[in-house]
Amino acid sequence: MLLLLGSFLVLMLIGVPVAISMAVASVLYIVLYGVAPDIIVAQRMIAGVESFPLLAVPFFILAGNLMNSAGVTGRIYSFAVALVGWMKGGLAQVNIIGSVIFSGMSGTALADAAGIGTIEIKAMKDHGYPVEAAVGVTAASATLGPIFPPSLPFVIYGMMANVSIGALFMAGILPGVVMTLLMMITVAAFAYWKRWGSDAPFDVRQLLSAGLEIVVVLAVPVAIYLLMLAGVSMNAAAGIALAGLLALDWYFRFSAVMALMTPVILIGGMTMGWFTPTEAAVAAVLWSLFLGLVRYRTMTPSTLAKASFDTIETTASVLFIVTAASVFAWLLTVSQAAQLLSDAILSITDNKWVFLILVNLLMLFVGCFLDTIAAITILVPILLPIVVKFGIDPVQFGLIMTLNLMIGLLHPPLGMVLFVLSRVAKLSVERTTMAILPWLVPLFLALILITFVPAVSLWLPQQLGLLR
Repeated sequence: MLLLLGSFLVLMLIGVPVAISMAVASVLYIVLYGVAPDIIVAQRMIAGVESFPLLAVPFFILAGNLMNSAGVTGRIYSFAVALVGWMKGGLAQVNIIGSVIFSGMSGTALADAAGIGTIEIKAMKDHGYPVEAAVGVTAASATLGPIFPPSLPFVIYGMMANVSIGALFMAGILPGVVMTLLMMITVAAFAYWKRWGSDAPFDVRQLLSAGLEIVVVLAVPVAIYLLMLAGVSMNAAAGIALAGLLALDWYFRFSAVMALMTPVILIGGMTMGWFTPTEAAVAAVLWSLFLGLVRYRTMTPSTLAKASFDTIETTASVLFIVTAASVFAWLLTVSQAAQLLSDAILSITDNKWVFLILVNLLMLFVGCFLDTIAAITILVPILLPIVVKFGIDPVQFGLIMTLNLMIGLLHPPLGMVLFVLSRVAKLSVERTTMAILPWLVPLFLALILITFVPAVSLWLPQQLGLLR
């Protein structure tokens, strides 16, 4: 056990990538102790990725890349400027609203930071905001990506914990709204304190136009519901509503309605039973292709090829991490390390709330050193039996784990969002870290709410019949 953990930590400290560190540590432990034949290791690696829900990973990544290549991020940004750009600290508020919308398309914090985050940081700098403020609010808002559905960490967690991914997706909506409101309040406080002005003139016409686009998007599920009440079948009602939407969009040439429809289609499709979360990922790709090739006509063969190759590269990285982490987690179980950690936690306390505090501290620490996917793959088999023993809902625990690990992405030494934003803003890692610190306050407040008020994450899936 000491060899396994020790070699892994040493490799991490000298800068070896996470997946390679886990793989080398696992091979070293197997060779020296002979705990299993080679064929078993190969089987464990294959078993780690041989999962139907895991098919959602490459498709959600591809959907996010296609949205970027189709210029949808620019439309989202313009829509957010029209909606909240006139407020004090307008572009900071735009940053948050843009991330909320983009989160319904990508499902990862890195995609948000590297995609719409790049546009937002440049715009804030051009409007005279300190680069630290631009980086801080972008980092905080990037964490919304994996909380709002669809979410890649939720897919991995659902696979590891054998929990409904649909329930996890629905459970993330209310916490995501809470996080958004807390961030917007934080921006308002900074705007008052730093005397930030508005970044766009108050234009009633633009505001009404943005409001109208929201009304049109929300009218689609309402129309489906009313048609079903009138006796129309679900599929026919959806077809009529979508046909009406396409006609309105063609006639009025809305700026962002079709982009805003992405999360509505995904969430509505899963709620109505049209497709599973895995199939929703394919639907997201098809919708992205429709937007890029048909509606906006901004996608070219070269941009499509680039999005595809970027997806292959990212997917290979994610799956390599999953396979290496699967073997590593299995060896932790075989070497009794998992049982020792479980016994250590249970020896400290038998109180559920104290346990949750300890787990939050553990995951915040782990999130600073381990990739999100690797951390979920390793920690879920260890912690889930204790979670069930304390009567904590695994869906709520999935939210707690994901938010903790998202906060870890903003911290050195291995916070990937930290490094992405440092590169985008051309700011040192040290200055980027200091810039992010004040924006951790709304994230920690949201974490406290999700941890100690289970209804925040469980109410919506219970109302939809996804949880008892």
